[in-house]
Amino acid sequence: MRYYPIFLNLRGKRCLVVGAGRVGRRKIAGLLECDPAEVLVLDPNLPSAEVSALPGHPALRHERRAFTAPDVAGRHLVFAATPVRSVNALVAACCHEQGVPCNVADAAQDSDFLVPARVDSGSLTLAVSTGGASPALARALREDLEKWLGRRYCRLACLLDKLRPVIMALHLGSDADAEIFRALCAMPLRETLAEMLNRADFSQARAELSRILPSATHPFLAELLHELD
Repeated sequence: MRYYPIFLNLRGKRCLVVGAGRVGRRKIAGLLECDPAEVLVLDPNLPSAEVSALPGHPALRHERRAFTAPDVAGRHLVFAATPVRSVNALVAACCHEQGVPCNVADAAQDSDFLVPARVDSGSLTLAVSTGGASPALARALREDLEKWLGRRYCRLACLLDKLRPVIMALHLGSDADAEIFRALCAMPLRETLAEMLNRADFSQARAELSRILPSATHPFLAELLHELD
């Protein structure tokens, strides 16, 4: 089974997590980072000590009860994260009936989407997935990526974000815009620029950028670069 890799905007959305064990709490934490309107957590066996361990967030609501089919109504995303396969299957079936995307813990074949292991570095996000074959391998690869990535491309990503509207305002056309950004992101220039920006060597970075960017952008480069400091 193949899954199309996408990013979902969950801001202001209503989500549901069924099961608040170790897996469920990871899903809850990830959802709360996305500024949802509500994350409802259902678990009939949730101990009081674990209730207090749930992250404090105005969007978080938890109820110590079992899942029922009407709980899916009005939800934009659902996680079935209980340790009981039959309960997870019921949650998934209810979601499918109502057209609500559902992720089922430890059952990729029953899931409408997968949650990849994720590495965040500033505005950069790298995701690794094995298609549900081995979450342990995905996590191990994520740890490798974290060590490799660090903060090395944070400033470069920020600069490219600032450059985009400047270049698009020139109305060169999408093909020309894409060619410029591909050149800036190609090796070895990508590494060279990243190193210069990280050590705040903006004069050298400006010289490198001037070789690639249209002359109409050159008057803006000094200001854009010093905004990174």
